[in-house]
Amino acid sequence: MMSDLPVAVIGAGPQGMAAAAHLLEHGLEPLVLESGQSPASAVSEWGHVRLFSAWPELIDQASARLLEPTGWTAPQEGYPTGAQWVQDYLAPLAKVLGGRVRCDARVTAVSRKGRDRLVDADRAAQPFTIHMIDSAGRESRVQARAVIDASGSWRVPNPAGADGVPALGERAAADLITYQVPDRAEPARYAGRHVVVLGAGDSAFNALHELVQIAEQHPDTRITWAIRRVVSEGTFGGGAADELPQRGALGQRAKQAVESGAVELVTGFRTAEVRRTGEQLVLIDEDGRELPAADAVVALTGFRPDLSFLSEMRLDLDPILEAPRRVAAEIDPNIHSCGSVQATGAADLAQPEPDLYLVGMKSYGRAPTFLALTGYEQVRSVVAKLAGDHEGAARVELELPDTGVCGGAGDFDAPESTGGGCCAPAPEPQLISIGRAPADA
Repeated sequence: MMSDLPVAVIGAGPQGMAAAAHLLEHGLEPLVLESGQSPASAVSEWGHVRLFSAWPELIDQASARLLEPTGWTAPQEGYPTGAQWVQDYLAPLAKVLGGRVRCDARVTAVSRKGRDRLVDADRAAQPFTIHMIDSAGRESRVQARAVIDASGSWRVPNPAGADGVPALGERAAADLITYQVPDRAEPARYAGRHVVVLGAGDSAFNALHELVQIAEQHPDTRITWAIRRVVSEGTFGGGAADELPQRGALGQRAKQAVESGAVELVTGFRTAEVRRTGEQLVLIDEDGRELPAADAVVALTGFRPDLSFLSEMRLDLDPILEAPRRVAAEIDPNIHSCGSVQATGAADLAQPEPDLYLVGMKSYGRAPTFLALTGYEQVRSVVAKLAGDHEGAARVELELPDTGVCGGAGDFDAPESTGGGCCAPAPEPQLISIGRAPADA
């Protein structure tokens, strides 16, 4: 019987394990499938990065209730690194969940038993089939009554190419390009070298902070930061107006690094080609402008969801963001970037495929503004829906903090334009001239 089957949760990250905790509270059995060798493996890969959310915003309440009988105490203050988040919360949660978390289980496909995507007949009455493969190449399959896809987007970083596909030569230069934030504790790859950072979001701000720390210990280190637009009031985030103070501080540190000359800022640079010259890379933009040869490139241009294993599922996704259609209008960076986004629940995340939900970072598609709090509210609502608690599923229990940046993307080819506001009319843009002018290659 379908009721005897578990609810499959794809991904043992913060949202995936929170979903498992909520399922247990509602008397439903979870099976969490994790592609990595340990729970929260993606978080561990950026363990050196400090989160801008404080501890109380990083803990799911059902998970906390599950942990309390073990003597675990929720951290109350401070901003943990990814490694501390794992050590002090996610690893203990995984331990409590025990065998309900299956690691080394990369999901390759989700389908319906005996039904491909084309078959309507009796479709919703058939269990889901989840196909997996482990690191030794062994394939297996499990059945589930419902699927919560919390697989995130960490494994699919956007390329350096400005048109959304790898720039010419990018694949061949993979050994000199990283898509992760550098770690000052492991400086060898960057110390005393020229490093180019691509991207203008929080990850890029973190990368600049780490590289500046390396440069302080290794003064020959040179840092170039290339962004696609010119500098305007939103370039460095919301600053003091950001209701998450540490998020606002990230951008302000980047601004200070540019003003001090520690980082050389190049604007209006849209990468078209990565040309290898020995053990260095020359980045060339769409207008033929070249950056000085770099020893390493850090490409932090966002992430995108992996939809490949859902090819047999019936999905309703926004054609731009690749997010659930009812979520997309709230988070589209072309429209706005402020914190007036409403919390999303089961009704927004449900797909035409009954009992399939996309949650967590994957639910935001290519949009960059996801918070852990958002995911915890999503899984609370989704699990309530699966448990038949329709009132609980419809209830909203979260108000998101404002970023302090209000306005849409504006005219992409007139980068100084910030566009209209989502929460209030955007003020007239003010161009800011800071730092050293980039030297011609």
